[in-house]
Amino acid sequence: MGQALALALHRAGVRVAGPLGRGATGEGAAVVLLCVPDREIANAAQRITRGPVVGHVSASTSLDLLAPHERFGLHPLLSVVGAGTSFSGATCAVEGNTEHALEIARALARALDMTPRTIAAADRALYHAAASAASNFLVTLEGMAERLAAQVGMERAALAPLVRASVENWVTLGASAALTGPIARGDEETAARQRAAVAERAPDLVRLWDALADGTRALASEGRA
Repeated sequence: MGQALALALHRAGVRVAGPLGRGATGEGAAVVLLCVPDREIANAAQRITRGPVVGHVSASTSLDLLAPHERFGLHPLLSVVGAGTSFSGATCAVEGNTEHALEIARALARALDMTPRTIAAADRALYHAAASAASNFLVTLEGMAERLAAQVGMERAALAPLVRASVENWVTLGASAALTGPIARGDEETAARQRAAVAERAPDLVRLWDALADGTRALASEGRA
């Protein structure tokens, strides 16, 4: 995240020094943005000299860990896996312990063509849960699909158009209206054959399959209500 943000901000015309390594004090800087694991935020903040406004990029960690600095949070709602990541068009969750700090977070988000959204401190954990469901759990789900497809000689790329279309339908229509497949049609006989095949060829995935099938039935019921 640090490398991606530093490069993107530099390209956006923001003067950036870094990313810096462990032990950096931020001396001479107006703003310091910590891109470290959540468990290291407090320690890193303690090393920063007094004066700069200090921020972190954690989705749910309290700003209190940045005390006594004037402080802000900046969390791009985006999966970042490389230094060349484009932040343009993404939503960015922001917060600040002062209006000045909050405006810094908003300005950094806008500099990268992101849309800043203020999330209440009490809602940050739930916000992060939504983000994890949308990104991390989706990858876990596609990992299951990839593994099952491989057993019939089908490569990951063959599933990609289906995945992209499903995501686009969800974006456009919402979850209930975008749902397709045997469970959505009420075809429990076909759903049972699917489960039996998973149980035979990948029995360790049955618990996950059952949980997803139950969730899909609940979603399908919402759509029919």
